[in-house]
Amino acid sequence: MRAGGVKPGQVAEARKDLGRQLAAWRDAAGLTQVQLARRIPYSRSTVANVEVGRHSITRAFWRCADREVGAAGALLAAFEEVDRLVQRQRERVLGRQVRERAGYGLPESGQAPDGCGCGLTVARWAGRETQALREALRMSVRAFAEHLGVTTSTVSEWESRAAAAPLRLASQAVLDQALKLADADARTRFAVLAASAAHGASGGVTGDGGSVRRGSVVAPSRRPERARVAS
Repeated sequence: MRAGGVKPGQVAEARKDLGRQLAAWRDAAGLTQVQLARRIPYSRSTVANVEVGRHSITRAFWRCADREVGAAGALLAAFEEVDRLVQRQRERVLGRQVRERAGYGLPESGQAPDGCGCGLTVARWAGRETQALREALRMSVRAFAEHLGVTTSTVSEWESRAAAAPLRLASQAVLDQALKLADADARTRFAVLAASAAHGASGGVTGDGGSVRRGSVVAPSRRPERARVAS
């Protein structure tokens, strides 16, 4: 059944198709997975997982891959199409939550029924938010660096920053993209981890409609008003 313009399984199939396009361009360029990985640079396993649709990865990967295989922007454009599809799917999920709240009111905890964290937005990335995202994705510093297309020393430097010391804007944009591409489970873990790290510190977190802790830099991108429930 079609809902919000996105069919069930459509995102997964789109990622597989994008991966097949990468493999085709790579073959046409006469490159092995190992050779492409060295040029980007990412690990061979990352390239392999992307080619079979098992890895949602940032725009930085596709920009580098597009350049190295000579796709002249075709791969990057295909990635952006998939990215828009992912965004529409998340908007559909968020819209369903809003309708549920409007019909039944919010639970006392203020959390969405499935707590997916789909509407999370980070206003300012600093050390604790960066580490929370990495841990939410269940990645080591090295794997997280590969995922973002930066060096391990860059990730370490980001995470070592004090809570009140925000990253450069270009770095924040990379992390925005990584959070947007994360699945619902990872986004929920991120909200919990970031809230825990912010507890008692200047800087806090909320999930979709959740209560905001003091000094929050992570907030829901859309926050509907509590619906009145007829007595």
